[in-house]
Amino acid sequence: MRTAIILFNLGGPDNLDAVQPFLFNLFYDPAIIALPKPLRWLVARLISGRRAPVARDIYQHMGGGSPILPNTEVQAAALEAALGPDFKCFIVMRYWQPRADDQVLAVRDWSPDRIVLLPLYPQFSSTTSASSVKEWAEAAQRVGLSQPVSTLCCYPRQPGFVAAVAERVRAGLAQLPPGLPAPRVLFSAHGLPKVTVERGDPYQWQVERSVAAIVEALGMPALDYTLCYQSRVGPMKWLGPSTDDEVRRAGRDRVPLVIAPVAFVSEHSETLVELDIEYRHLAEAEGVPAYIRVPTVDADPAFIAGLATEIRRMVDSGVSLCSAESDRICPKPFGLCAFERIA
Repeated sequence: MRTAIILFNLGGPDNLDAVQPFLFNLFYDPAIIALPKPLRWLVARLISGRRAPVARDIYQHMGGGSPILPNTEVQAAALEAALGPDFKCFIVMRYWQPRADDQVLAVRDWSPDRIVLLPLYPQFSSTTSASSVKEWAEAAQRVGLSQPVSTLCCYPRQPGFVAAVAERVRAGLAQLPPGLPAPRVLFSAHGLPKVTVERGDPYQWQVERSVAAIVEALGMPALDYTLCYQSRVGPMKWLGPSTDDEVRRAGRDRVPLVIAPVAFVSEHSETLVELDIEYRHLAEAEGVPAYIRVPTVDADPAFIAGLATEIRRMVDSGVSLCSAESDRICPKPFGLCAFERIA
């Protein structure tokens, strides 16, 4: 059975001229800014214009563009190698090329027997996975792509993902110079406005499940750790504690830090600039004794093997929607769970 795997990711500008259009696409998404279309267009144009100069400086630090597409291509190649010749990966970025409208044509031309939708977001959110799946479904309908579809909505405790992050944390702890106080691990996730969670988005709940599973896998009962959130923008209240506040607290406590991205599976601006440069400078200024940033899982063999396991399970069962734990994992109060938004 020929299976097309659609790998969803955020995307990123591939050159400096693409920065403002990328930001416009991001803020024009109704999952990000829930306003009527004409007003949303105006707000997206305003925000993207104001943020573009700062964002260009960020991408300039990364060589003039985001590495997220080439990183995702490496993950796709590793996944194809793990699955065999009957499986082919197609990358779909939400806010920059390659977009869904282009890739549905490539999938149609390949003529698969089944399609698997795989967001590269371990934790489900209405602002990420749900938005990507919705755009894909609309694009597929426009070209008459009608093969059976299976969607992996989330995998916050998938054993391969958990093992890959835990191994990176162990390696980060081992890099700390001897003679320092006991370190603190910061599990840093991308932030989300609190109002989104209050509306029933399960993202925070799922991130907490990821951290609990990783800490259990580490098997360090005395580990000092905190879950925190980065990339806060605008005047709204966001999930906390914020990563920058936790860096300052570590400075006051004079404890070394190991920072592990827990909601990103590939390197991009939030890791290569925000964590590696901005928070590192903050740590130095605040007197943090040592600062180690743990790499994302990228194409770690355990992570890729875990995704391959989930794909085979979906294909063999023919299920249309599942988590990595087979069924719905979110408690019922989460009305923006995938089983409400996608099913």
